[in-house]
Amino acid sequence: MSLRKVKFIQGEYFHIYNRGNDKKVIFKDKEDYERFVGLMYACNQVENFKIDNLQKDEGLFNVIRKNLLVNVGAYCLMPNHFHILIIQTEYDGISKFMKKLLTAYVMYFNKKYKRTGSLFEGKFKAEHAGNSRYLKYLYSYIHLNPIKLINKNWKEEGIKNKNEAIHYLNQYKYSSYLDYLGENRVQSKILNISSFPNYFLSKKAFKNEIFEWLSFKD
Repeated sequence: MSLRKVKFIQGEYFHIYNRGNDKKVIFKDKEDYERFVGLMYACNQVENFKIDNLQKDEGLFNVIRKNLLVNVGAYCLMPNHFHILIIQTEYDGISKFMKKLLTAYVMYFNKKYKRTGSLFEGKFKAEHAGNSRYLKYLYSYIHLNPIKLINKNWKEEGIKNKNEAIHYLNQYKYSSYLDYLGENRVQSKILNISSFPNYFLSKKAFKNEIFEWLSFKD
């Protein structure tokens, strides 16, 4: 087994990501996205739990957690990959959390689609956000990912329709973007914003920072 190049240091921030094998889709419908998002909340605990024990009318966000493995600062799910900004609260917390999260999701996905084998492209990837400038940039990088779904080459070509891009982000439910805008939704329970630097003193400051990275073209 190959050793991970990035060592998960207590109190440090990390950008976690992975994609499907051969870039294949890992979220095929709304239910898939919602299951992964719910698991991000429910799997973030030292204690183990069985999803089968949940009542049919009880969602993953109703799981009672005691000791968290990690704190999550931002995330985004895309059809064939995901991004999570994270800091561990327990020793080896990131590795334990990701193992629980990805194992639970693969079991769900394989059962639903009657498949076997691995779903993701090897072990998850990790980058150390070792300085404040890069850490702050990650909030924009992660939250702007969905724009690729309407304009694949926007980084190279710029955004031709600013209103369309903003509207799309405002409608995209599978990232923490809406939580930073203050929308009242259960998914906000995933985040532990107070464990990260307070870069954005207001919703306006957050939006200004995010859109500063967009290169609009008329």
